[in-house]
Amino acid sequence: MFNLSAHISHKVAHRALAVAVATIASFATSVSVVAPASRASAAANGYNWPVKPFDQPHPIRANFGDPRTTFDEPATAHGLMTSDGVFDFHFGIDISVSDGTAVYPVRSGTVSLLSGRTVAVSSGDGFVTEYWHIIPTVTPGQQVTAYETVLGHVMKGYEHVHFTERDHGRAVNPLTPGHLEPYEDSTTPRIRSISFRESNTGTELLPEYLHGRVVLIADGCDTPAMPVPGLWHDLPVAPALITWRIERAKDGKVVLREQKAFDTRVTIPPRRAFWQYYARGTRQNMSTFGKQRSWRAPGVYLYKLSRRPLDTARLANGIYQLVVTATDIRGNSSSSQQVFIVRNGKGL
Repeated sequence: MFNLSAHISHKVAHRALAVAVATIASFATSVSVVAPASRASAAANGYNWPVKPFDQPHPIRANFGDPRTTFDEPATAHGLMTSDGVFDFHFGIDISVSDGTAVYPVRSGTVSLLSGRTVAVSSGDGFVTEYWHIIPTVTPGQQVTAYETVLGHVMKGYEHVHFTERDHGRAVNPLTPGHLEPYEDSTTPRIRSISFRESNTGTELLPEYLHGRVVLIADGCDTPAMPVPGLWHDLPVAPALITWRIERAKDGKVVLREQKAFDTRVTIPPRRAFWQYYARGTRQNMSTFGKQRSWRAPGVYLYKLSRRPLDTARLANGIYQLVVTATDIRGNSSSSQQVFIVRNGKGL
């Protein structure tokens, strides 16, 4: 994860992340669905890791698309729901390594320095990689060789290198198959709860009495593919994909087809759209509130299932279930359901 003060200053410079109801609880269910160390040989269209051993996976403590939140106000309910601040999608992955670890380019190319602790390497055809939180040992314009030239060493206190891949300026997910290899993931993301609100910052609604326009929200998370050492152990990461549909509770007939709520399998939405995808109440792992870091506090990732509230007038009065599925970049997935009752107009 980024050092937050450095993360904020970079984006400023470049302009750029359940109520239990006894009467219907019985309806709610959940189901889960070696190359030489000096130079590795990446897949034809991919690349190996930027730290040794190049041809072996390393722990990732923050995923592409994770929320990045810095709140201006202290850690209160009011601040969490209404505070201004810096909110963005994580535009890379954080590879967990020891301070002082040597970092190498994943492809040969030309160096540019984005800051005193960020190195970019342009390899032609719009392919650029960035290596953050390192003390550079290269200079602007220098030609570097993949897996041979040391770009720099991880700064003291960071215990990770942030890695970004860009395609013609657009950040893309390094964990997409055919990019960073080898990478395997057998963990399963999950939806922890599903809830309804009258607005993004409004009161939570009881699921047995929904009418009018309703905001649909799911609390979802994933577990890193490999255990992460140190302070970041057991902290969540974001799934790559959140989808949802609505079924009739009595027979499972789909009345609103499967829709994507959040999808970072390829790229991320623009920064300005942060609160269109994440719902208020979201905060990153060890988020900052009023300049104070919430050490060891796990993040909460709340997803707005649609950009606009659901108009329940689209549904006849009756009993339904909202089915939400979380999927990771390797296709592992699980779903959860929440029953709700639509009561538009008089009676049921």
